[in-house]
Amino acid sequence: MLGTVYKSTGSWYTVKTDDGTFYECRIKGKFRIQGIKSTNPIAVGDRVKFEIEQLGDDSVGTIDKIEERKNYIIRKSVNLSKQTHIIATNLDQVFLLITLNNPKTYPVFIDRFLATAEAYDIPTVLLFNKIDTYNKEELLEVKYLAALYRDIGYECIGISAATGKNVSKVKTLMIEKVSMFAGHSGAGKSTLVNALEPNLDLKTAQISEQHLQGQHTTTFAEMFDLSFNAQIIDTPGIKGFGIVDMEKEEIGDYFREFFVLKSDCKFNNCLHIDEPQCAVKDALDNGEVAWSRYKSYTQMILGEEENYRTDIYGEKK
Repeated sequence: MLGTVYKSTGSWYTVKTDDGTFYECRIKGKFRIQGIKSTNPIAVGDRVKFEIEQLGDDSVGTIDKIEERKNYIIRKSVNLSKQTHIIATNLDQVFLLITLNNPKTYPVFIDRFLATAEAYDIPTVLLFNKIDTYNKEELLEVKYLAALYRDIGYECIGISAATGKNVSKVKTLMIEKVSMFAGHSGAGKSTLVNALEPNLDLKTAQISEQHLQGQHTTTFAEMFDLSFNAQIIDTPGIKGFGIVDMEKEEIGDYFREFFVLKSDCKFNNCLHIDEPQCAVKDALDNGEVAWSRYKSYTQMILGEEENYRTDIYGEKK
């Protein structure tokens, strides 16, 4: 039988067949040792083949093959740094939720996420959430960030999942597509899904006042069918976004504005760090490339861990 993985809890997978039937499935034993370095060889969104066996009164499936993936998005495993974690597969687009506070989304997180999405050819829309809670100064910061990423070519939408502002605009973009919502815990992913489809009633949680961070209300990725001919994958909150499987020479290609300029660099293999006559550094000096983006890029090139003490202008805080 053939179906799509709707939920992954580690050892069990909920698979939906094309006729709408759900089965609880496990992985065939030998499947785990086929050179897959990921902590989760099968992810939500995968198309899989499985066989059904009867265990008492229950029908249980055994997955023995993954169909070829259109794309996938991965990050470093939280506990096993040498392995990767596949967040979701076969996506049409990703919505990255960004908040200025409670919790704060730093530019380096945004840039690492966008670079990974570019590497795996997944369109990304930036949703600046909770705009109903910001003062004038914070709204100016949102406008600055949105203008920065729009200039690069990303669609940016200011929303409020709580009040419903621009939720209909998000819904329109989702029709006939498989979308993933991503962002820090507390950024409002589950609240937004509930605003889009109130009948789902996903669990939400308050922000921790002590740490100003969200509580992990989603503990595993799960796909939902929505009433307006769309599918959404809700994911656990992401605290950090370690990049994987990127060579230094290719990272610049995943920064759209760098990629456009690279042909004007003196050297074909320019890393935009110390090389002379570098078009990217010239654009940086002229204010045509954002310092925050360049800072994120250099951290990735140098293999540094995410430094969230950098503001929107690339200055240390």
